[in-house]
Amino acid sequence: MLTSSTLATEAPIRTVAVVGLGYIGLPTAAILATNGLEVIGVDVNPGTVAAINNGDVPFVEPDLSIHVAGAVSQGRLRAQLETPSADAYIVAVPTPFKADKSADMSYIAAAARAIAPTLSGGELVILESTSPPGSTRQLAELILGLRPDLSLDGQDGKPVLLVAHCPERVLPGRIMIELVTNDRVVGGLTPEAAEAAAALYAVFCQGEIHLTDAATAEMSKLVENAYRDVNIAFANELSVISDKLDIDVWELIRLANHHPRVNILQPGPGVGGHCIAVDPWFIVAADPENSVLIRTAREVNDSKPGYIVEQVRKAVGSASRPVIACLGLAFKANIDDVRESPAVEIVRRVAMQHPDAEILVAAPHTDHLPQELAAIANIRLVETDAAVQAAGVVVLLVDHDKFREIEPDALQGKQIVDTRGFWR
Repeated sequence: MLTSSTLATEAPIRTVAVVGLGYIGLPTAAILATNGLEVIGVDVNPGTVAAINNGDVPFVEPDLSIHVAGAVSQGRLRAQLETPSADAYIVAVPTPFKADKSADMSYIAAAARAIAPTLSGGELVILESTSPPGSTRQLAELILGLRPDLSLDGQDGKPVLLVAHCPERVLPGRIMIELVTNDRVVGGLTPEAAEAAAALYAVFCQGEIHLTDAATAEMSKLVENAYRDVNIAFANELSVISDKLDIDVWELIRLANHHPRVNILQPGPGVGGHCIAVDPWFIVAADPENSVLIRTAREVNDSKPGYIVEQVRKAVGSASRPVIACLGLAFKANIDDVRESPAVEIVRRVAMQHPDAEILVAAPHTDHLPQELAAIANIRLVETDAAVQAAGVVVLLVDHDKFREIEPDALQGKQIVDTRGFWR
């Protein structure tokens, strides 16, 4: 275990290429740049590249725009489509799962192919993308397959390539704070790679930096999210049972949590986001036989949207041409991120189940519907007050602060499906 103070003066890295400028890559690029490094961001989306070079942020994340605008204006951060030569590379590309729940490694492979021609030896390559155990070695093998003149250990006198894994551990909505304050786990394919990666992160990380091997670092991120998923599944399953028994689940949990060794989480419409809804499946894929609890938790949470859709059907009843207000699309409060969001899936299913209904969606943090909803004719994006006023059924899906402004009188006479315990 090393601290930032023991490492900060050891990093010889001056130029960093961050491959993938999404919700993790861009904050990482910005924090490195504001701490004095020259950072070149790489992304396949020309719109993202143009926005960043203009000092803008193409998504919602508190305080990120200040860092990006400042770094760009100081000339320490720029974005481009092609991967440049650099002292270090941080790969922060997506790792979604396929239809069979296995990891889609195509983005990591594409990053490896783009990095390989730029190398001369001695560089550091860090995989930040959340990925199954063995992915960092796979990344290294892809690069070395294209560059047989390099090696991981310097055998045969070949220049060394340092390869490590450092999973992100931040919460959307608090990324710029937690990038700095949270502990980091750094795993190298070699001890030297782990030390070099830790030195780079020590430039901005005030938390402790814990060194291990790459596979353990990969698994640590998956385990953190699977732990959360299992606990959320307990709450979600409890909410379904409570409904059947005509018990207020939020009151039940509040009372149970007065026990000194009980801390039940809050139920919701399901689990979303790029981590908790995806990462446990990587553990299941790695060892299907022994991951029974982890698989079951995923199935419980994946089934919750269907349960909410059924609640909406009951609320609509026999109404003809109903108006249904669906409040929120993001996977958590006060952000615009809809990746794997159960709210999006619920809105889609409700619209398909009620083709004669008018589905009014209120999403305060975005000005457009995601593609899978924009193509459905009976869904419209409207302001919150307009949606609530027009609707006979109001479905609360995301606990955005904006929705706390809805006056109780505005809900009088309406059928309410409250998935977050807002209006108990």
